[in-house]
Amino acid sequence: MDVLKNTPWLNHCVVFMCLLFSLNLHVCYAADRITASQSLSGDQTIVSRGGIFKLGFFKPGNSSKFYIGMWYNRVSQQTLVWVANRETPVSDRFSSELRVSDGNLVLFNESKLAIWSTNVSSNGQVEAVLLDDGNLVLNSSGNSSEPLWQSFDHPGDTWLPGAKVGLDKVTGKNTRLVSWKNKQDPAPGLFSLEIDPNGTSQYYILWNDSKIYWSSGTWNGQIFSLVPEMRLNYIYNFSYINNSNENYFTYSLYNSSIISRFVIDVGGQIQQQSWLEPSKQWSLFWSQPRVQCEVYAFCGAFASCNVKSQPFCHCLTGFVPEMIDEWNSEVYSGGCVRRRSSNLQCGNSSLVNGRKDGFLANPNMGLPADSVTVPVVGSAAECESSCSTNCSCTAYAYDNNLQCKIWTGELMDLKQLADGDSNGETLYLRLAATEFSSSKNNNGVVIGAVVGTVVVVLVLGLVLFIVLRRKRKMKRGEAVEGSLIAFGYKELQHATKNFSDKLGGGGFGSVFKGTLPDSSVVAVKKLESISQGEKQFRTEVSTIGTVQHVNLVRLRGFCSEGAKKLLVYDYMPNGSLDHHLFHKKERKAFDWKTRYNVALGTARGLAYLHEKCRDCIIHCDIKPENILLDAEFCPKVADFGLAKLVGRDFSRVLTTMRGTRGYLAPEWISGVAITAKADVYSYGMMLFELVSGSRNSEQSEERVGFFPSWVARQVTEGKGDILEILDPFLEENGDAEEVTRVCKVGCWCIQDDESQRPSMGQVVQILEGVLNVNLPPIPRSLEVFAQNQDHIIFFTESSSNSSSNIKTNTSS
Repeated sequence: MDVLKNTPWLNHCVVFMCLLFSLNLHVCYAADRITASQSLSGDQTIVSRGGIFKLGFFKPGNSSKFYIGMWYNRVSQQTLVWVANRETPVSDRFSSELRVSDGNLVLFNESKLAIWSTNVSSNGQVEAVLLDDGNLVLNSSGNSSEPLWQSFDHPGDTWLPGAKVGLDKVTGKNTRLVSWKNKQDPAPGLFSLEIDPNGTSQYYILWNDSKIYWSSGTWNGQIFSLVPEMRLNYIYNFSYINNSNENYFTYSLYNSSIISRFVIDVGGQIQQQSWLEPSKQWSLFWSQPRVQCEVYAFCGAFASCNVKSQPFCHCLTGFVPEMIDEWNSEVYSGGCVRRRSSNLQCGNSSLVNGRKDGFLANPNMGLPADSVTVPVVGSAAECESSCSTNCSCTAYAYDNNLQCKIWTGELMDLKQLADGDSNGETLYLRLAATEFSSSKNNNGVVIGAVVGTVVVVLVLGLVLFIVLRRKRKMKRGEAVEGSLIAFGYKELQHATKNFSDKLGGGGFGSVFKGTLPDSSVVAVKKLESISQGEKQFRTEVSTIGTVQHVNLVRLRGFCSEGAKKLLVYDYMPNGSLDHHLFHKKERKAFDWKTRYNVALGTARGLAYLHEKCRDCIIHCDIKPENILLDAEFCPKVADFGLAKLVGRDFSRVLTTMRGTRGYLAPEWISGVAITAKADVYSYGMMLFELVSGSRNSEQSEERVGFFPSWVARQVTEGKGDILEILDPFLEENGDAEEVTRVCKVGCWCIQDDESQRPSMGQVVQILEGVLNVNLPPIPRSLEVFAQNQDHIIFFTESSSNSSSNIKTNTSS
């Protein structure tokens, strides 16, 4: 081999091979850079030295245009993080060329016109290098440590770790993120994230460079005041810098192997996403605004946004989407326009066939803020008249304060609120006469009356038919609420042998085992204290029935006959988790691997409830009794959604709360609003019981006092073998890394301040090994408990509603 290395003819062969490849590939050079004599064209790409990022031509979605962009090399779902020519695509990537020219990196289109350039002044040779952090830099051939140009200074919609978003006080340049126009067009869209150019430390999200609809709050030395989630610093290392030259914010990852990014999406939200390799998808960790309808003008003009519906956006009556293709691809910012056949006739002098414009009432609306108050208007009729005689008036509202508000031009940022929302008002929308039926034609009145009578008779007959048919269906147990079955009470009474085989009970009611006529075994829960009417009960049950996940117990049906309210679930043959943890006959077979899978599966189920459902579902009563196990010991979260079904009032204090003490977060007793982080706390307390195999408050020979306190000290102080804290029945047979991970997660979950607790989505990633977790602080409450065991009341005292001794399949 040494002889070959020094053989001249081999060097000539290498040169020849490069020349040969250059005839077809245009390039033969180091994989992570473009030099002065080489170009990038067609399907050619360069890859950063560590193989993290790739740069080349790409085509977004179904677009026929091509762009030069950068994406993750090791993510199976192509995800763009930077685009050079956002506004100037090319049609033919093989005839287009990215190369170094006149000291710059320049993109030439198929007509050989320069359409994008780094646009710097430089002397001598330069080269473009793609780095492993996703930064494309233009370097001088000299020894200068500073790049002549870098893509980090010109981000698109994505903010990568290490990049800065902020203000250069010397040049006045404000580096910001700007969304794509739509999912197939990377041109700058309507939404942007930037630091306050007036010099404060807060960041804004803006619509159309003019309307601020979210603020981070100011920097207080540790976090931005309106982003309390930043206290969860075991994933990111945040830095805010403000000096005489610049004012910016940046972040890095504690674990460099994690793929994570911030992006402002086409819907106007700033989102924190991390790649989950096991599931091959991007996971959303955090977003602002949290509710999509809080994005200003998310639905565009003459459309309303409703968080309770899918899709969120709907054109107002008399209007249609302006750009139907974008609307169908879930980009709604283009809004709606009047139907072409609906021309307004302004004023009484412009009547058509004796008909004039009218106003349609739209109740329960969140109204745009840009209204004009009309003075000296004493009634709703006068308010309507003020709008009617003003040809520019689009709509009006006469609010509860007897104020007349009118809107001119386009209606932006309308929200459809829920019935009963105290913020809802009625908007009267101006519509063309053609949108209303005529009442001026006498013949039409007579004909209409006759037709109307016939219609009424038919409708009444149809209603009677539906009612009778529904009653017959309920008796037969047929599906009438989507995929749910409406059972008759007698049918369930027979299936459960008159409710004789009781599985258990709790705060929500008692549970009985039953067998349906098709021989399938079910668990029937008789609900207690239901104050809802028939319609509301069916609506809530229907919502629960649509929630489907492998780690959630499936609701099969219901019964609602007067005061009798029952739910029918799949039966879980291996019972509830408490039966396997706290009963000696079952514990030895319940090995560590099974326990770890139960912890992970339960976290996945809760993450789905909190983050994937249309409305966040807070369970409010997570404990081993409510984690059921199927035949394969796959965990299933039971009783989700029942807190709302029984009308639990979160504003009341502990004495009226139905949850189980020992698992309740501190905020329950403070009277503040309960969030999903209350479930995180309960889950954390349950993790300690998975580890120990006993109730947290129980004492043993190995340790004294409150188990979470003891574990927190063991983990943070690193004393002894971590496997020593395991359930003695496991005989220290467990994975030390997994045990440590579970204990750290548990300590983070039970932090006193809910903003310091992770989300369930983050818990899933930690347990999957995707994220690392730092040592948690010992919660203040645990330190107090450790010092004075006689005063452990709130967390360990048995409650009358506690079902710690119940073996049940669907208990509360």
